[in-house]
Amino acid sequence: MRPLDYDEFQAMRRFPALDGLRAVAAVMVFAFHFGGPSWAWLTGWIGVHLFFVLSGFLITTLLLREELRYGRVSLRAFYLRRFFRIMPVYLLVLFLTWALARLSGTAEAVERSLAYYLLLLNDFLPADAPYLHSWTIGIEQKFYLFWPAIAFVLVTAVFRRRLAVTLGLLVLLIALIPPDIAWLSWPIHYVAILLGCLVAVIMHHPRGFALLRPLTHPLTASAVIIAFGAVQVAVRYWPARLGQEALIGSYAAAAALLLPALLSRSALARVLALRPVVFVGERSYSMYLVQFIAAQVAIGLLPTKGRHGTVIFVGAVVVGLVLADVLHRWVELPMIGVGRRLAARVSRPAPRGDAPEVGTVDDGPRIPRPREVLADTVPATSGRAPSQT
Repeated sequence: MRPLDYDEFQAMRRFPALDGLRAVAAVMVFAFHFGGPSWAWLTGWIGVHLFFVLSGFLITTLLLREELRYGRVSLRAFYLRRFFRIMPVYLLVLFLTWALARLSGTAEAVERSLAYYLLLLNDFLPADAPYLHSWTIGIEQKFYLFWPAIAFVLVTAVFRRRLAVTLGLLVLLIALIPPDIAWLSWPIHYVAILLGCLVAVIMHHPRGFALLRPLTHPLTASAVIIAFGAVQVAVRYWPARLGQEALIGSYAAAAALLLPALLSRSALARVLALRPVVFVGERSYSMYLVQFIAAQVAIGLLPTKGRHGTVIFVGAVVVGLVLADVLHRWVELPMIGVGRRLAARVSRPAPRGDAPEVGTVDDGPRIPRPREVLADTVPATSGRAPSQT
C-alpha cells in the first residue's frame, strides 16, 4: 500500500490497465451508437476523447523513452511505424465499407467522399457521410504529423522547455475555439490529445513525477477511479450554457488525471488489467473501425430487435470483437511488424553512453536494455513496451 516509485514507472514495459480503459471506451462508443435511450446514462458519445487522451500519453511516453535511450527521436522511423500501425486496417475497413455500399446500391456516397478519407480529412465531411466515425483517425493522424517534430526536434531534451511548449500549444488551441458555434470546433479534440501528452511530459521527469505520485497510491487511485466514473455519468447534466467545448476540455482533464491512478496497484486498476479486458482493449482500434459493419450484421441476424437497443448493442459488440480479432491477428500485428522492420532500416541509433542492461543516462532514471526500434504498439503477449491507440 504505497505509491509508485519513479524508477518503477520508468521500468514498466506494459500499462495493461490503460488497455482496459481502451476497452471501456470502445464499449461506451458502441453503447452510444447502438444502445438506444436505455444507455443514454453512460454518455458514451464522449468516449472517443478517452482514446485521444490515452493516445497522447502513450505515444509521447514512447517518444520520451526513445529519446532518453538514444539521445534523439527518429521522425522517419516514427512516421513509418505510425503509418503501418494505423493505415492498413483503416484502408481495409474503408474498402469493406465501399464494397458493402456497392452491394446495397449506395456506393456513390463513399466514392464522393473518397478524397477526404484518403487525405484523412474525414473530420470535414458532412454529418450524413458513410464511415464518418473515422473522423477520429483523421484528427489523430494530423496531430502526429506535427507533434513529434515540434516536441522532439524543435525542442531538445529539456524538461522546462518541452513543458512550456506543450502548455503553449494548449493555450493556443483553446484560444482558437470560437466563442459561439453550433457544433464542436476542431481545436478541442487536439486539446484532449495534448492533455495526455502533458501528463506524459510531466511524469517522465523526476520532479514532475513527484507532483503526480500521490495519485498512484492505491487508496488515492481507487478514489480517483471512482470519481472519474461519477464524472462519466454526470456528463449528461453538464449545463448547456457552458458549451460542449468546456465540457470536453473538463472531461479530458479528468481523464488525464485518471492515467496515473491506473498505473497504481489499486484493486480497481487491477480489474482493468484483467486479461479478458485487456484482450478487448488490444483490439479496440479495429473494433472501433468496424462498429457500423458489426451493427449491420447484428441487425441482420436479429431482425425483430429493431436498429437500436440493448440486444443490438450487445450483438454489435460481440460481432465487432470477432471481426476485430481477425483484423488484429491477420492485419494489425503483421503490419506493425512490417513498420518496425522498415523503421529499423532507416534509423539504427546507437544507445547513449555505455547503455548497460540496467543503468542510468545523464543521472536520469534506470532504463531497460536498449532496443533498435521502440514500437508504437507491441501486443501484450510480447510484454516489451506500453501500447498506444
